[in-house]
Amino acid sequence: MNPLRQRLLAATAAQLGRPHGPLGLLVARKLNQSNERAIAAAVDATGAGPGSVVADVGFGGGAGLRMLLDRVGDAGTVHGVEIADTMLRRARRRFARDIAAGRLVVHRGSLTSLPFGDAELDAVATVNTVYFVADLEAACAELARVVRPGGRVVIGIGDPDVMRHAPFTDHGFTLRPVDEIRAALAGTGLTVEHRPLDDTPIPRHTLVGHSPVK
Repeated sequence: MNPLRQRLLAATAAQLGRPHGPLGLLVARKLNQSNERAIAAAVDATGAGPGSVVADVGFGGGAGLRMLLDRVGDAGTVHGVEIADTMLRRARRRFARDIAAGRLVVHRGSLTSLPFGDAELDAVATVNTVYFVADLEAACAELARVVRPGGRVVIGIGDPDVMRHAPFTDHGFTLRPVDEIRAALAGTGLTVEHRPLDDTPIPRHTLVGHSPVK
């Protein structure tokens, strides 16, 4: 492959994994548009309602934050967790009013190091992020740790067989079979539900882990 093309594809993959700089702001807008249905499906799967305490991990362009804020209302709290400083700064500007009101709290963190205590959340969702973690089991364990009994862990991904044909996924993406992710979630003690979504150009999968009620 042409070296210039290789560099462009690697740069694209790096931006998708951690949007940064001026280009990252453009990527954020594009992510909001292209992933809207997948994000909406994940938000719906959280079961969030008025008064809920929920988190969006790897919120990127912030579309999921807005959807969750609309669901939890004035009595609820949304937490946004991001590893990309550019996305954190963007969220603090775009959601300044919600942050000032205490309805939204943004944190720097990652799938394997969440800034929450045990059983602190009603639900946690993450979309298009598990491609970028080396230890899937550790990420699932961390997500399961922070939800209360009866809470939900939601993981949204693109169909790995279709994504494998995208040239940029050769650079830094780990595309795991849906059943592998489902098994990792189930291994934490959650009961896992699979909700496929017929989206274009990439079909989506929403995996919903239900924490047992004690």
